[in-house]
Amino acid sequence: MEKLTIGIVGFGVIGQRWTACFAHAGHDVRVYDPTERRADTFHEVLPALLTDLDALKGPSSAPGAVHLFPTLAETLDGVDFVQENGPEDLQLKRRLLAEIEGHVGDAVIIASSSSALLVSDMQAECRLPGRIVLGHPFNPAHLMPLVEIVGGKATDAQAITRARAVYEAIGKKPVTLNREVTGHIALRLMGAMWREAIALVRDGVASVEDVDRAFMYGPGPKWTLQGSFISNSLNADGIEDFLRKYGPTYQAIWDTLLDARLDSETVRAISASTNAAVGDRGQEELKAAREAGLVGVLRTVAERGAL
Repeated sequence: MEKLTIGIVGFGVIGQRWTACFAHAGHDVRVYDPTERRADTFHEVLPALLTDLDALKGPSSAPGAVHLFPTLAETLDGVDFVQENGPEDLQLKRRLLAEIEGHVGDAVIIASSSSALLVSDMQAECRLPGRIVLGHPFNPAHLMPLVEIVGGKATDAQAITRARAVYEAIGKKPVTLNREVTGHIALRLMGAMWREAIALVRDGVASVEDVDRAFMYGPGPKWTLQGSFISNSLNADGIEDFLRKYGPTYQAIWDTLLDARLDSETVRAISASTNAAVGDRGQEELKAAREAGLVGVLRTVAERGAL
C-alpha cells in the first residue's frame, strides 16, 4: 500500500497505540486531542510504544512522521484515513463523527475504535454515513494484531473493504463481522468464558489462580496458535469426527454452564481471590511482564499460527 496520511482523533490509551502502529508502518500521522496535557503525553509515551514495535517487528525502515495539532481542522487537513478514539458516549460520538466529516474529503474512510457502541447508532448524524466503519483494536492495541471491522446499516461495503486493506497493510489481523452485535466477536467470546470463570470462583469450585492456570496451561496455548475449531479438529479425524465423538460431552457441559451476576457478593469473592493470586506484584510490574511476554508469543504466532 502507498504511504498514507492518517488522522488520529483522540490521543488516549488507544489513540496513542494506533499512532505508534501507523507511524511504525511508515505512514505520516496527524494527531488531535483536546486535553491539556496532550503535548506532554505525546512526548512521554510514543517512544516507548515504538520501541515495543521494534522488538516485535524489527526496527522500521522508514517510520512515518508524527505531528500534534491544536485543532481538529488542522489535524485533518489532507488526511487519507481517520481513526477516531473518543470516549464511549453515543451522543458525543455522533457529534464528533459529523464534525470530522466537515474537515475531510468525501472519499476518506472514518473508522471508530468503539468497543461497545453500534455503528448504525454512531453514523446517524453523518452527511455521508456510508464511509463510517468500526475498526476496533484489541488491548494493548499497538501489539495485539486483532482489529474487528463492521459497518452499520448505512455503511457501504466498499468502505469495509478499504478499511480492511489499510489495517492489513500495517500488519494487523482484521476480521469482518457480517452484522452488528454488541461486543463484536472477541469480547463476546471472552465474555462467555469469563462468565463461567467467575461463576466457578463464586461457587467455590476453584480459586482465581487455578481457573486462570487451567486456561493458560490447557486450551490457551493451542487456541492461541490455531483457534478453537482447527485445534479441536486435530483431536480427532477432522472437525466432523470430533463433533460426533465429543459432541455429547460438550452438550452436557453446555447444559450445566453456570450463570454469573456481578452483584456485591460476587464482586467481593472475585476481588479477594484475584488479589490473592496477584500477591505483592504491582499493576505496572504485571503490565510490563505482559507486554514483554506478548512480543515472544506473537512472534511465535506469526511464524506458526494457522490463520
